[in-house]
Amino acid sequence: MPDEVRTLPALTKEGFEAMLAESMPQVTKSGMRIDAMDHGSCRVRVSPDLHMARPGGTLSGPTMFAMADLALYGAVLSMIGPVPLAVTSHMTINFLRKPALKDLIAEARVLRLGKKLAYGEILLHSDGEADPVAHATGAYAIPGHRPAPGGAGG
Repeated sequence: MPDEVRTLPALTKEGFEAMLAESMPQVTKSGMRIDAMDHGSCRVRVSPDLHMARPGGTLSGPTMFAMADLALYGAVLSMIGPVPLAVTSHMTINFLRKPALKDLIAEARVLRLGKKLAYGEILLHSDGEADPVAHATGAYAIPGHRPAPGGAGG
């Protein structure tokens, strides 16, 4: 079996966190944090607090949607580098079951990266549980010129 060639992320976890702190400080204030990033993937985590809860003892849909959006943003930037003006062009989320009020994890992966559009999927699950609580798909519009793929920038 040949050795697998691993592509380094074009934007590292640390680079993404720095970019978010500068251009989107509301992310840090939301309590969401970046668990991991690799080329084409990003994992986001949030520890819920009372402003994220809804009646019935569960996390709110807007919290889960925001996590999915952030995770896909990170996955896309891990492939194209720091492009703050890449924006969500479409996102759909399906809520599958009620999440517990414990850490929620969103794991995104890019399925297709084109010159102007990236498409991916996101699975959300409660920490320690394999079954997803939500599934999302989305697309990001990529403005202007992109840097060459491959570097470890950020």
